[in-house]
Amino acid sequence: MYVVNLGVVAMVRRTSRSVRKYTSTHNSPKSNLHRPQPRPTRTIVTRSQCPTGGCFFHRLPSEVYHMILDKLSVLEISMFSMVSKEVTRSVVEYISTLAWRNNKIIQSFHPSTFPEQTSTIGHYRNLGLLFKRCTLLQPTKDRLKFIFSEFSQIPCFMLEQCLKPDCTGFISYGVFLQTLIAGWDELECHRVFNFVCDLTHLLQKIEIVVTGKPGVRWYQKLQLRLFCRQVLLDPWSNEAESQFWLMQLLKPWPLVSQAHLLLTLYGPLGTMGWQDLVEKGLPHNALWDLARAILLLFSKLEVKGQNSNSLVAIFKELIVIPQPWHVENVARLLVLCGSSLCYTVLASKAVNGRLLEISRLLVYIILVCEKDGYHMSWAVKMVQNLCKVFSTPPERFCFIQQLENMFSDVTREFFEFSVTGNRPEDRETFQSLSILLDSCARFHTKFLHIFLK
Repeated sequence: MYVVNLGVVAMVRRTSRSVRKYTSTHNSPKSNLHRPQPRPTRTIVTRSQCPTGGCFFHRLPSEVYHMILDKLSVLEISMFSMVSKEVTRSVVEYISTLAWRNNKIIQSFHPSTFPEQTSTIGHYRNLGLLFKRCTLLQPTKDRLKFIFSEFSQIPCFMLEQCLKPDCTGFISYGVFLQTLIAGWDELECHRVFNFVCDLTHLLQKIEIVVTGKPGVRWYQKLQLRLFCRQVLLDPWSNEAESQFWLMQLLKPWPLVSQAHLLLTLYGPLGTMGWQDLVEKGLPHNALWDLARAILLLFSKLEVKGQNSNSLVAIFKELIVIPQPWHVENVARLLVLCGSSLCYTVLASKAVNGRLLEISRLLVYIILVCEKDGYHMSWAVKMVQNLCKVFSTPPERFCFIQQLENMFSDVTREFFEFSVTGNRPEDRETFQSLSILLDSCARFHTKFLHIFLK
């Protein structure tokens, strides 16, 4: 109705202008002298009179145009922004207004129900699509400056600004960022990473955490873990994308700091979690995230700046934070990381003649296989492959003999712990002793079976 009225008004205006032109041509000057002059009237300036006019929607007054956009959802506006360059420019102007930001950029990230949380995350996914589409024609630097200027003042998007344990700010931020840059090339993603680091002072906060003493700054470590995981790492379903962001986080630091950062991001949580790594064996789910990160990081050793030597070096640094780990935890992490990494780490020790250390690790690897339900043939094949590292038969025999002796030593250790008292942990130790004896029997059965074929 409004558009039809505009047409009518325009037609009336054109007709009246034609009539005035005709009458002014045929009237005499004298009659004009005595005719009263019309009063100046206030006219509405339409968008068609603006220099940027050319689109149908520019014929509307700005107020009316914004009223129409107010009726559209964020997803609908993102689709509408792709109609033309003029529409894209007008949408950017619209979403830059304070009224739109106050209405559409949700800043409440502490929902009381799961549907509210899901709705907020979905809204930020749509916002990512909107900003992706309406800034499509801008250079990357200008896009980032405009986009992040809209979100830089949200406390829940910043490190150490929100104290709520159930805050979904980082998750929403991560979904927004992942939607925004999906499909961008590597150079653009480098610029995004640098921009986010500058905006949040991320590298400075990482340095404080990885160079600090173990057991301190746990709140800062938790914040760093949540931000890096929920904003930069976890939103990606593609391994190559996750690997890229993990590499960006680790690359600026020496190997010792890389190991510390990996444990902060993926290891057990809290002071007790780190201390448990030293004092007792942990279940596989406590180490699974860390193993998955190591596998992700070194899934392609041709990644620039990474090789098998750096892999072994990071692993060695990792298993002594905050102090040397319990042997069972080292063995379990090796098992979770798979054959390739396990062999690489053990073979590097074999080359350096560290038979005692290899034998102890292998005994605990066999124990872990029995505890966690892995096939014993996996451990047997690992021993076979390690035998090939030794070039002469006497060296191989010495290795097997050291392994057999270690079975006896570890069995005695378990037995000594089991008879010291009747506490719950003593009963757990005795159970481990029983499992070790069973695993020993299974291992030797498999081992002899292969050689007797």
